[in-house]
Amino acid sequence: MAAIVAIVGRPNVGKSTLFNRLTRTRKAIVERLPGVTRDVNTGEVRHRDRVFTLIDTGGFDPGKKDDLLRQVIEQGDLAIEESDLLLLVLDAGEGIAPADRALVDRVRRSGKPFLLVANKVDAPAHETRVADFYRFGAQEVFPVSAEHGEGISDLLDAILARIPAAAPEPEEHAEARIAVIGRPNVGKSSLVNRLLGYARVIVSEVPGTTRDAIDTTFRHEGRPYVLVDTAGIRRKGRISVRLEKYGVVMALRSLDRCDVALVVIDATAGLTDQDARIAALADEKGRALVFVVNKWDQVEKDDRTAGRVASAIHAQLRTLSYAPVITVSARTGQRVSKVIDLVDQVIAEHRRTIPPSALHKALQGRDGEEAAGGARRAFRMTHVAQVRTRPPTFLVFGRGNAEPGDPLRRYFVNRIRDEFGLAGTPVRIVFRKEAGRGRGRRARGGSA
Repeated sequence: MAAIVAIVGRPNVGKSTLFNRLTRTRKAIVERLPGVTRDVNTGEVRHRDRVFTLIDTGGFDPGKKDDLLRQVIEQGDLAIEESDLLLLVLDAGEGIAPADRALVDRVRRSGKPFLLVANKVDAPAHETRVADFYRFGAQEVFPVSAEHGEGISDLLDAILARIPAAAPEPEEHAEARIAVIGRPNVGKSSLVNRLLGYARVIVSEVPGTTRDAIDTTFRHEGRPYVLVDTAGIRRKGRISVRLEKYGVVMALRSLDRCDVALVVIDATAGLTDQDARIAALADEKGRALVFVVNKWDQVEKDDRTAGRVASAIHAQLRTLSYAPVITVSARTGQRVSKVIDLVDQVIAEHRRTIPPSALHKALQGRDGEEAAGGARRAFRMTHVAQVRTRPPTFLVFGRGNAEPGDPLRRYFVNRIRDEFGLAGTPVRIVFRKEAGRGRGRRARGGSA
């Protein structure tokens, strides 16, 4: 399970710029205006063959009293609570502000380890202000320029020295590990209770690897399952339940420990941006995925409504259209028993191995030109092999002048799905470009 590191700080100190720099993405919106980040951004950081999850939070400003800012502060509190390490970002250009003192006190009260990061060290004059931050009692302050990349490598080394190494999960386990995730008040707890109620036999309750998680082992028709429970399933009394953004933070831990994610959607509200974000997290982590549309008993419907709902979800989330959709009512029990059957189906696809001969028969001779709109400089496949499961991952060797990119990757994914289904599971494609004859070029690779 990957460690979680959260970036905290007051508005406009460069948290989102630092997030983008560390994750090597542009997922966080960067504007030179305070309070731009009102959402939770998450991403993976890879450094020296290790991986951790990074969270970017909204700005901490105790002087603001409006409801939105209050919820942003609550969101930051939850990120602090769920993280293994905090990056407390300060602005070296401005020096110490009153909000910095309040935030340092807040972080210290949490008992979590933290690093003081002095950002915006973009000029010699700013370097002298770094010394001021030692007043907070830190043994070390890390000067960086998130915008220009200065000091980032040293910061990453310090992070790795302070977070636990991810414990490798056993590659093989017979039971299916199920995580029930989603926004607050969509019926996750009711669905959990129904799932256990249908199973009837609870074998044991064992502590999970998360601080206050309980993984419940149960059987359904003789087959073993583990219900991955986290703080995201159980409501924390001191956290406001009105803040929908909590779903992402709470989903992180359970997604690291599950095989299949049941993303619960409120049928009365429809698919929201937050639902899409949580589902995308499951896909990024390579988990099997099922959309569970709950509260179906509260929807006016006819015999075509369920199909329209599934089509609408797939239309909005085209990259996740491989995930099946099931409509249920956790309150009445309608179709909940079919959820486990669907879990069995997607887990089987998630763990499926396709014989090499079948792969070659399906893909041999297809050079991917249609993926590039009939481009002449095609990437021509020479060999393909499945290199792992959970999720199914395929290594594609080829030659040609064209660089294998996302269009070609989508082409191979679609071809594989057309031939072999693989419903409910992500599919990964890894390219290896072979040197052309007489060119002596070294092979180059890329991954999905």
